Amino acid sequence: MAGVLTAVRHHRPDVKSAMARPIGPAIELLNVLDLRLRNALSTVHATELDGLVLLTPTWGDTRGAGLIARRARQWATHHKLPVLVAHSDRSGPDVAAAIASLRHIGRRNIAVGSLFISPTELYRQQAELALASGALAVSAPLGADPLLGELAMARYSFAAMELLDDVTMSQTDEADLEASASQAL
Repeated sequence: MAGVLTAVRHHRPDVKSAMARPIGPAIELLNVLDLRLRNALSTVHATELDGLVLLTPTWGDTRGAGLIARRARQWATHHKLPVLVAHSDRSGPDVAAAIASLRHIGRRNIAVGSLFISPTELYRQQAELALASGALAVSAPLGADPLLGELAMARYSFAAMELLDDVTMSQTDEADLEASASQAL
């Protein structure tokens, strides 16, 4: 996406443009992920887990990889279970390898939490692979959860601030603003 933004700026230097940060892997998404996983586990009547796999659509850049690793650690701490990351883009261990690694350390009741937003063909392939590899359940994609919309709007709003003209307040405007704020208190 950065390449697209660079091309737009090159061909249309008169047009202001900005790129928002990606939605994922925001920490708030772990709550949605937990809900989706609980629903999947309930469907198969699973009552016990001893390992989790965090399934990502892509590993991303170095910063994204660091955030995904951090989210996996936070998810592990929250559930007090080992969590391994599985990569759908072949940039690291896939879901079958992650499940095999957990089985190697003695974990048998393993579930997979998916950070996919929608049920793409890649998601379906990874879910089938996880179940074939012995996962008890695979969470549904994050889907149209209101939190995703809120995160997208927050990212958009923050990026849009870069498009505003840099207007310096006059001393009169600052005094009026301070007076309004103190009257509101």
